[in-house]
Amino acid sequence: MRSIFLVALAVFAINAMATEDGAILFKSCAVCHGVNAQKKALGQSEVINKWKSSKIESALIGYKKGTYGGAMKGVMKTQASRLSNENIKALAKYITTLKK
Repeated sequence: MRSIFLVALAVFAINAMATEDGAILFKSCAVCHGVNAQKKALGQSEVINKWKSSKIESALIGYKKGTYGGAMKGVMKTQASRLSNENIKALAKYITTLKK
């Protein structure tokens, strides 16, 4: 099961990295965070659809640098390391549109 999850995540990530479209980038995030960013990823993170864009950007940059995160730090560092600064901005902007 875990290997299927990792393969799906990798496929989404490869496709997403070539774009700056937040909706496309978010597809790999939705695997853990939910389609509307309404879930605690793997039951351990915060719900991110209520965060401001600046907080999302800061968190992703911190994950990428390895300076941010708790229980999900290792998983998120791997994911964020694939994102450009433009990807991070687009993703953060898109996530804020998912507020419910």
